Amino acid sequence: MEDPQDGETSFESFVAARLAALYRYAMVLTHDRHDAEDLVQEALTRTGVHWRRIVRKDDPEGYVRTAMLRIMTNRWRRPRREVTVAEPPEPAVADLGLEGLLDDASLRARLAELPPRMRAVLVLRYVEERSEKEIARLLGCSTGTVKSQASRALAKLRTALDTQEVDHG
Repeated sequence: MEDPQDGETSFESFVAARLAALYRYAMVLTHDRHDAEDLVQEALTRTGVHWRRIVRKDDPEGYVRTAMLRIMTNRWRRPRREVTVAEPPEPAVADLGLEGLLDDASLRARLAELPPRMRAVLVLRYVEERSEKEIARLLGCSTGTVKSQASRALAKLRTALDTQEVDHG
């Protein structure tokens, strides 16, 4: 994965090694395969331009993931303009680890119903295993906001899943 000329990780090697993990992260953030692919592509396009500087930091993957989160945050703030195409430019990436999580249709549906910020807090806390302080920094809010968003999101999920069990039980 290192570039023989300067001993640094090449961008192409990084992408080849970490694409599946970045896609999983994007899937949990966006909850849509097409949006996840777009998010990964946009983040890699933006970070690839500055790769020589980024790779010298302690955590290049963390830098790319932070870029993905910021792109998502900006998307939530802007009206969405979607462009459709007849054929996808390349096949989707299959990730069996993610399939297990996405196979739970009721959990997937409940997560999709959460507001974007609540979903982002849950993803960062429970999928990325980030601290409340890190999440607050990434989302540009206080740790109290992170705690309250997580608490409310979990309460909504519990209520929805409990209601579903009563309806089906």
